[in-house]
Amino acid sequence: MANKTSYNQIAFALLILKLLAEKPRKREELSDLLSTYLEKHGKSDGDTIQKLTRTIRKLRDCGIEIKSAPHYPYELIESNFPVILSTQQRQALAHAAYILSDMGFSAQASQIQKIGNLKISDIPPYIKVNFSPPVDYSEDKLDIIVRQLQARIQKQRRYIIRYQSPNGTPRNWDIDRCELRLHNGVLYLFAFIPDWNSWRFTYFPNIDQNHLFRVDRIQYVGGVSDTHWLSLNFPTLEIRYRLSGQLANYQPRRKDEFVIERNLESKFVDIIAKIDYWFWFRQRILQYGANVQIIEPDWVTNEIRDEHHKAYTKY
Repeated sequence: MANKTSYNQIAFALLILKLLAEKPRKREELSDLLSTYLEKHGKSDGDTIQKLTRTIRKLRDCGIEIKSAPHYPYELIESNFPVILSTQQRQALAHAAYILSDMGFSAQASQIQKIGNLKISDIPPYIKVNFSPPVDYSEDKLDIIVRQLQARIQKQRRYIIRYQSPNGTPRNWDIDRCELRLHNGVLYLFAFIPDWNSWRFTYFPNIDQNHLFRVDRIQYVGGVSDTHWLSLNFPTLEIRYRLSGQLANYQPRRKDEFVIERNLESKFVDIIAKIDYWFWFRQRILQYGANVQIIEPDWVTNEIRDEHHKAYTKY
């Protein structure tokens, strides 16, 4: 019986850690969940709150930081619970920490290193990263901005940001559907702007209403409004293009790309892409040079042709 009791105490403590690792929980909520566990194991004697308080104290004595205060939930701040990893798992964590660090997320990389107890020797010498981010996204101000944006995204309601443009002029923007995107080592808020007028399109909504905001230039994040997002999806534009020459064997690696025809004899592949941001697509297509041809729509074909012509006149 003593062994069974000891086992239950360990399992009870592990369950508390598991529940708090999921999210902060109020004492009453945590007590109800633990009471259910105790009933299943024949240990329900009506003193769940006392068992919870006693176990939280023991966990703190073991170096596990759990925050609590009257009328506030229990919150797991940091855990040094030992993690047993295989060689492959250590290497995978080392890859992730190395790449995150080079992309400007040094605090997140540090957390991974602590979780895996990684050493310099675990860092892969055969992988080189060259993102060159503009800032360290773990700086206190940026970390607060990112957390605020994450909270707004979860609410799925409109809010306002104050954004400093490249020329230094701040402006308020009304943000609708949005998400955080990492592109070429830079973290952006990708957002639908409901009141933006496009010169390309006469219909609404359209991809010109999708805007990019560098997170490090966001000065202020306003509170959520009562207005729900217009849509849970960003407007997109369907573009068909042909890859040939060295890119004839291209395999789509983006979720918005689909092969509609592949001709091995003529060495080309036709692809349809549903894009939500014209500038990023334009950048990608231009880097393919003579190995790509836009088929439709016509206005995209004309813009890419004019861009190549302007570049040609410079030589």
